[in-house]
Amino acid sequence: MKSYEEILSSLREIQIGFEEKYGVNDIFSNSKIYEIQIANSLGHDLIPGHSGSRDAKKGVTEFEYKHFKETSSNHSWTFNDYSETTIAKLKDSNLVLIFAHVNDSQKPSIFDWYYEVSGFQMHQYLKEYTKAIKNNRKMINVSGNQIESRIGEKLKRVSRIEGRYEEWLNQIFEVTDELENLTGVPGVITSNKIWEVVVAATLNHQVNGEQGGRAGAHDASDEDGNWYEYKVAKGDSWNFQDISDAVLTKYYETAEVICATVDKSNFNVTRIISISPEKLVPVLRKLRDEKKDKLNKSGLEMRRSQISLGKRALIEAGGKLVV
Repeated sequence: MKSYEEILSSLREIQIGFEEKYGVNDIFSNSKIYEIQIANSLGHDLIPGHSGSRDAKKGVTEFEYKHFKETSSNHSWTFNDYSETTIAKLKDSNLVLIFAHVNDSQKPSIFDWYYEVSGFQMHQYLKEYTKAIKNNRKMINVSGNQIESRIGEKLKRVSRIEGRYEEWLNQIFEVTDELENLTGVPGVITSNKIWEVVVAATLNHQVNGEQGGRAGAHDASDEDGNWYEYKVAKGDSWNFQDISDAVLTKYYETAEVICATVDKSNFNVTRIISISPEKLVPVLRKLRDEKKDKLNKSGLEMRRSQISLGKRALIEAGGKLVV
């Protein structure tokens, strides 16, 4: 079995090579692997970037990808934080949305079927069916049945072809399988799990392989059985999202909250700040409530309880610089 350092070196080489050839970096974050699979099978060219940009193009047509995994509890596609502005942008005549299904119950996972919906069709759909939604997060799920019955598009099967990214996908799956076997952590290239593994290796922690539920309540543990919550970012500012009172209370189950900065190009941890929940939670609650009160006074409501804390704020709150 390869060592941890050898595996990270291989992942680093893949990422550097992929960026040099296609201009796309950070291919191991935010389930980017599934976008590569979709583009590979449909003959699309990936567009550099992550959140806020289109995912791929073919000629003058641009594509936005939505996917769900077979093992996911939610078998629909989600639009988060929509607004009149984001819905209006879908009217672009050159835009097509791909609603993809990824069968991750086998290894390697495969992209096997999808729906194709024009941007204008999706604009009309969201404009109509978001009217009755009252949740603060402005979130809507779209199912395959709804696409067929309300929009009129039919399911399409994927032809198994060896696209332009095939060789890269094979390398990625081979090396990440080695990492999963070494660490015992499944699904390391979904979401941002791989960066938790990199941080855990620095701290001699074990990443929690469970996803969701009580068993997956926290990110990592140490040899004494203490639990830790991880926040990982590319810079020295960390986002704490959906910080309801219940979420803040859960932080007290951990020994420390770990805020780490990673160099995603070189797979290095450049900074770690550790802070106890006793010191962190009061700060988050105070800032959250102040933000909510300020918005309420302006006649607005807080759509998502999110607070960002930088290095200085964490240190002032009592955080310790570990790395």
